[in-house]
Amino acid sequence: MHTSRRDVLKLAGAALAGTAFPSIIVPNRAFAGINSETLKVGLIGCGGRGSGAAMQALKADPNVVLHALGDIFPERFDTCLEGLRKVHGDKVKVDNERKFVGFDAYQKVIDSGVDVVLLATPPFFRPLHLEAAINAGKHIFCEKPVAVDAPGIRKVIELAKVAKDKNLSLVSGFCWRFHEPKRAVFGKINDGSIGEVMSIYNTYYTGGAWSFPRQPGWSDMEFQLRNWMYYTWLAGDHIVEQAVHSIDMMSWAMGDVLPVSAVGTGGRQVRVDPLFGHIFDHFAITYDYPNGAKGFHFSRQQENTERSYLVETFGTKGRAMANCSRPTHKIEGQNPWEYSGVQNDMYQTEHNELFASIRNSKPINNGEWMANSTMIAIMGRMAAYTGKKITWEEAMKSTEKLGPDSVNFQTPVPKLEVARPGFTPFI
Repeated sequence: MHTSRRDVLKLAGAALAGTAFPSIIVPNRAFAGINSETLKVGLIGCGGRGSGAAMQALKADPNVVLHALGDIFPERFDTCLEGLRKVHGDKVKVDNERKFVGFDAYQKVIDSGVDVVLLATPPFFRPLHLEAAINAGKHIFCEKPVAVDAPGIRKVIELAKVAKDKNLSLVSGFCWRFHEPKRAVFGKINDGSIGEVMSIYNTYYTGGAWSFPRQPGWSDMEFQLRNWMYYTWLAGDHIVEQAVHSIDMMSWAMGDVLPVSAVGTGGRQVRVDPLFGHIFDHFAITYDYPNGAKGFHFSRQQENTERSYLVETFGTKGRAMANCSRPTHKIEGQNPWEYSGVQNDMYQTEHNELFASIRNSKPINNGEWMANSTMIAIMGRMAAYTGKKITWEEAMKSTEKLGPDSVNFQTPVPKLEVARPGFTPFI
């Protein structure tokens, strides 16, 4: 719960230990037009998440190099490259001509001759960057969530189909799907070890997050971009940006069957300063499923409160526990079981499997379920913001587009207020 990609660079000295390369590496010059001898990686978004993803990508295959970087804030390049060079040395091939700055940096990275792109900018930009990368025939690691609104989700679903037609790998940043203990326990749930799933309780209770006070010369847009987690148009609110991990595991437990509807609540109790934008600091959502099962989601970002990050699944034959804070993965009931296998680095496994899929000509495409899991979180936000019951069909047909069509530092920021259940309309 307390480790993320933001911590990876702090641990750079130890990052070479513990994870092997993919076991089978078979170059294939015909696969999606890649350079089969050296795979060139482009990083789009050089903050903590992006830097960590690049660290793992370079470790995932013996013949991978970092070729290009892109970000709207150039001061991030030095920190990113310093950590990567400390661990990977000559695998970092970025020169000054391939450090691209600005809102079009993503396209310049894609056009620079890379084979694989790592997408790690704020979620608002994900559909745009996915579209450019897929149209250019690149393999992709795509951080979660994949959009902030229904129009973005619809676009991602269509792009996932294009990626499949092009035999491109599209690997998601929903990291728990790559965690061996989670694969084991959710595999048993899906295989019927606890019978028919009837209810799922999941939490994402954590503390606050970083923020940057406004500096002289910053436009409104720059201030929001530097504090992107606090603006729904950029992040989707924390139920979409962070707690979506727990919601994704809820969906996994249900075999990725989509919910019928959602109703819930949320608000701002303690994080009310304008520095924190207009997002909520807590959510409580109930999801209804076609078989009558219910999913209960609770999340908050409040300091000095109890932490909890887990998924408990209740079925007709027992109860399954998947705890993200402690190594507890077990089943109680008619088919008792407890996980005792490997505790892998799930972040590394994401990239090991991505690069192995490229080398072995067996593309991975996580596009549909990563879009659906993101949309389940968006649906929950819609229910909490409006105070209304929202069906899946209504949520997917929503026309609400949260952000502008194009962005630069002088673009007027979207005029979004703190949602008021019962007053904020569903669009």
